[in-house]
Amino acid sequence: MTDRDEISDDSAGPSAGLAEAAPHYHGHRERLRGRFRDAGADAVSDYELLELVLFRAIPQRDVKPLAKEMIQKFGSFGEVIAAPRKRLKEIKGVGDAVIDELKIVHAAANRLTRGQAQKRTVLSSWSSVIDYCRTAMAYEDKEQFRLLFLDKRNQLIADEMQQKGTVDHTPVYPREVVKRALELSATALILVHNHPSGDPTPSRADIQMTQAIIDVAKPLGISVHDHIIVGKEGHASFKGLKLI
Repeated sequence: MTDRDEISDDSAGPSAGLAEAAPHYHGHRERLRGRFRDAGADAVSDYELLELVLFRAIPQRDVKPLAKEMIQKFGSFGEVIAAPRKRLKEIKGVGDAVIDELKIVHAAANRLTRGQAQKRTVLSSWSSVIDYCRTAMAYEDKEQFRLLFLDKRNQLIADEMQQKGTVDHTPVYPREVVKRALELSATALILVHNHPSGDPTPSRADIQMTQAIIDVAKPLGISVHDHIIVGKEGHASFKGLKLI
């Protein structure tokens, strides 16, 4: 059943009943839109920002309780829009129309941060790189290993997902990583992966894997500039931690 199917069921009944209910949520919607329009995004909380997204998918229902429930379940606005479809569908009242709206917002955020990272020299816009990595991966429920391939000017050549794994492990093959770098004529790499647990602290396996890639890449003239781990609680840089 889609959201719009559920809306039809909820709105069934005498037109007088609808007329009585309409002022409550319509007035709230206009006030919230007005506050967002006049004062900006910082003037609304996470659940209110989520309400603004839900308005499009559920035009004829008070969505504040649903927005609050979703924030409570997942933790934040970012975690809601990044949550897997299967988990979102566990919430009563959330169907394909709602999920599509959330995924459009998530895709837009990814596209924006990726564009900001791509249009600058990577090493001179480090904050954009971190923002992009966190937006793209921090809230995923399974580990992913991503590669940023750079040229001699440290411009981004390509951004590719190399592997997807389980909740706590992603298989990475150093020779495959370096082979792909050679195919793209890349002279440097930034390794990125996420920790679904939320804690970005590097594990012993992360450190060993990074060193293995460095050992294969260095003789071929390919540098590993950094390995970034992202999670809900922040990020960790191997270079910043002096691990490479």
